[in-house]
Amino acid sequence: MLAIEGLESAYGDSRILFGIDLSVAKGEVVTLLGRNGMGKTTTVKSIFGLLKPRAGRILIDGEDMAGRPSHLVARRGLGLVPEGRQVFPTLSVEENLVATHRGGRGAKWNLEAVYRLFPRLKERRRNGGDQLSGGEQQMLAIGRALMTNPRLVVLDEATEGLAPLIREEIWACLRAIKDEGEAILVIDKNVDALARFADRHVVIEKGRVVWTGTTAALRQTPEVKDRFLHV
Repeated sequence: MLAIEGLESAYGDSRILFGIDLSVAKGEVVTLLGRNGMGKTTTVKSIFGLLKPRAGRILIDGEDMAGRPSHLVARRGLGLVPEGRQVFPTLSVEENLVATHRGGRGAKWNLEAVYRLFPRLKERRRNGGDQLSGGEQQMLAIGRALMTNPRLVVLDEATEGLAPLIREEIWACLRAIKDEGEAILVIDKNVDALARFADRHVVIEKGRVVWTGTTAALRQTPEVKDRFLHV
């Protein structure tokens, strides 16, 4: 579904990514791991057309979308849960969700489906985006992405700054989304939690892929966590 080949990106003269390769297949959960400042968010921005790559290809169903506008990437079936959540503060929960809804034949995500996944959002549906807790805002950001009925959901820093109990709620919801057949690319630092439901992992260090493998391989290679993932 998504294949990134030799991706290189920069901010002005500062190169950040040096030949990133990763892929996500239909129904697969892949993590992008690394310490702060290693290029994870830059990779996400490059995928979604928020930063034009210097080189490489970003293939969605075999079509190179590198450097294409964000709305065209979204139309190809990618949904983004951005770092920092970025909900609309002056809109209600329900208005946030309806604003991004894309239906059509075979669409399975609508208000009722999102409210089943996140009952708390239904309880708070009349509240403004700025009246929610951090965890509720993250639920809303995920629900908003699902309302576009994507085939691949990309979550940038999925549980950053959230309390442990709220993190567990988010992980449970991501497992439910996986069970619905959605492909997921998730960026987060909670490696042990991700390993409970992710299929594969890609570790980057200073803009380069330094390790990739399955969850079983990651568990058998503790030095990867010690060397590249500990702060």
